[in-house]
Order: sequence, then C-alpha cells, then structure tokens
Amino acid sequence: MSDKKNQKVGLTEVVLRDGHQSLLATRFTLADMLPIAKKLDEVGYWSIESWGGATFDSCIRYLNEDPWERLRALKKAMPNTRQQMLLRGQNLVGYKHYSDETVSLFIQKAAENGIDVFRIFDALNDFNNIEFSIKEVKASGKHAQGAMAYTTSPVHDLNTWLDYAKKVEDSGADSFAIKDMAGILKPYDAFELVSHLKESLAIPIHMQCHATTGMSTASNLKAIEAGIDNIDTSISSMSMTYGHSATETLVSMFTDREGDLGLDINLLGEISDYFRVIREKYSDFEGSLKGVDSSMLIKQVPGGMLSNLESQLKSINQEDKLEKVKEEIPMVREDFGFPPLVTPVSQIIGAQSLLNVTENSRYGSLTSETKKLLLGAYGKLPGKINSELFKKASDDPPEKENEKNTSEMEEEFKDLCQENDLPDLSSNIENLLTYILFPNIAFNFFKERNF
Repeated sequence: MSDKKNQKVGLTEVVLRDGHQSLLATRFTLADMLPIAKKLDEVGYWSIESWGGATFDSCIRYLNEDPWERLRALKKAMPNTRQQMLLRGQNLVGYKHYSDETVSLFIQKAAENGIDVFRIFDALNDFNNIEFSIKEVKASGKHAQGAMAYTTSPVHDLNTWLDYAKKVEDSGADSFAIKDMAGILKPYDAFELVSHLKESLAIPIHMQCHATTGMSTASNLKAIEAGIDNIDTSISSMSMTYGHSATETLVSMFTDREGDLGLDINLLGEISDYFRVIREKYSDFEGSLKGVDSSMLIKQVPGGMLSNLESQLKSINQEDKLEKVKEEIPMVREDFGFPPLVTPVSQIIGAQSLLNVTENSRYGSLTSETKKLLLGAYGKLPGKINSELFKKASDDPPEKENEKNTSEMEEEFKDLCQENDLPDLSSNIENLLTYILFPNIAFNFFKERNF
C-alpha cells in the first residue's frame, strides 16, 4: 500500500454535539458531559465537536442551560483538545440569515469563549453564505473549516463539489469538510471524491458520514484509502442508526498496522461504558430506527431530522404518519429544486412535508419559511423550482421582517429587562447575542433563571 493510504488519520469525536443531536434530539445536559470530559481530553482526538448545530437552541429551549456557560465549562474541562463547533454561515446557530455585524460578533465571542475550530457550511451550498464567516474566523485567529453539504440529485455532480471546494480554499480556509448528513455517500464515490479533492486542494480534507444507510464505516475506510486527513466518529455506545460510525471500530481497523491511529482502545471503552448508562436517561427522545434504513438512499433524510419528525408526530398523536412523511419529503425536495436536506432547509422541507401529510393536501397551505426559501431569502436554490409552487409563494409572500441592528436589539432587550424587573442582561454581549438569535425563547429563558 502507498504512504497515502497508510497516513495517520485524525479523529473528530462528535458525541457531545452531533452524536446526541442525531440520536437523542440534542437533549444531553452539561451535567452529564462534565464527568467524562477529563477522559475525553486524554484520548488524543484531533478535535471534539462540542457546540453549535442545534445545541444552542436546545440549551435555552429545553434544558434551561446557558449555551455560553456550557462552552466555557467544556473548554475548561478539556484544555488539551481542540473544541469544534458547527456554524451555519449567515444563519449562525439560528434558522434565518443574520447581519454581517451579528455574524462577526458571534464568531468573536465563540472564539473568546473556547471554540478552536469552526466548521462552516450553508444548507444550499451557496458559497456567498459562508464566505464572510470564513473571513471572520480567520480574523479571530481560529481554524476556519469550510464544508459542503453532500447530496445527490440531477443538478449535483463531482464538478459541483470540486468547484465549491476550490472557492473554499481560495477564500483562505484552513481545511475543507465533506458533510454527509444523510449517510448517502457511497464507499467508492467517497474514494473518488476524496481522491479528486486531494489532487485539487492543498488544504486538509475532513469528512463526516452518518450511519443511517449502513455505509458510513465503509465510506470512511475508502476515504482513508484515498488519503483523507480526518474523519468524524462517535463513541460506540452513541453510534450508528441515525448517528455515526463508532470511534472504536475505526481505531481497531488500523491497530498494529502502519496507519495505527495510536489511541487507547481501553480508554475509549471506559468512555463508551459511561455513555451507555447516560443514554438510558434519554430513552424518551430516542428514534425508532433499529439497524439501518436503506430507503434513505432515495429519501436522503438526515438522522437528526428523522428523530425530530418522530418527536413532532408523537406530540400530536400521529406517529403512524411517519412513513408517509418520509415518502413526502423527496417529492417536496424535488419541487424546491433539490436542496440538500440539512438545517435549516431540512426543517423547512420537513415541516412542509408534515403539513402536506397531516392536512392531506399537498401545498394546500405553505409555511412562512417555505415561502422565504422559495423566494430566495436563504440563498440560491440549486435547481429549478416547481413553477406553480413558486407562483403560489409569490402571490402570497411572507411579511418582510424589520431587521434591527445590534444597537436597536440591545435597547429592546434592555427595556424588556427593565419592564420585567430583571438586571440589564443586555450589557453582557453573550446574553445579547442569545437574544438576537432567539428573541422570544431567549427572553423566557432569562426570566426563568435566577439572577
């Protein structure tokens, strides 16, 4: 075997972010993370993904936790390991576009509070939506990783990804990532994609593959053979189904071989034992998938989206509609121009699909976010939009939001605090950012906390 195929690959452990986001609807509390943090810090991971994605929202919506406090605590508990976050470009960790001023301030504060690696992607693979974030991360002195949201469709091919990757590299990014959120990247396609990326880029290549279809471990192995620099894994007791390949599996594949990752399998076993017990506490949030779901090769629904759809249907006593919603999603996606199914687009398409099924009427009514997506508020959709659907959205467009600048939001937040007998929480930039990102949820969160 060539040296390229035997290079030592770095691992990014995702159990503290995407692992529980995919399997348990992002419900892990900080209290359940900190006891194992020291051992996670001893492993020697290239990085630990511990923040971003849906964790920010989940902290203030469900867990009564300050996401900034979580970040600081995890950084303090794991000082020897890079802390990584998932950032949705202009969407940050929210579900709409924010101003450059807000994006810049958020990145600055995330870096100050402990993020070392920013994985930056856009749900539509619209490079214009990540370029500014890459620039701001570089200005903060942190690692900027531009990522593509992998999908397959009549409007996506190998050149789509190579062209996008070149834009990322030319923007000054430190690395490039393949984000396979639905587990649809086939092993030999992974080999081809990574091989071409390694030929055309000078920066390192990282990859994340979900296990939903059962191909992730094979795809990771073929990517390693093609010379990839880093892959995402999740500790075994929090792996597979909607999640990711198991960390110990990938480590064991190369034990006593030239590409040995050099990680202690016994230490990983202790970490896995810990999370096996912790997982039981969150069983109410677990999805129903056992084994693999090969239908996702057609439907392309990511793990986190599936588990959330199940939770939503359960809350309205319509769990029996899950298969119908899963069948509806690819049809809605085609009508929307084949966007990748990743946050926030996956939520928009999922909500519209669920509405179509529960109302028993395809596009009888459109959600406000559906209209925004179709009319370009989130960026350029990759393919042709269903003309009748586009006309329906155009004829009844959503109300335009009155975008406020940071100083206006600060005054609004300050006034709300005064009216509710709270201290001036807006004087803290992290609190202000939380309010800007999720104004209604954030204020309720602050009111319920003791100051």
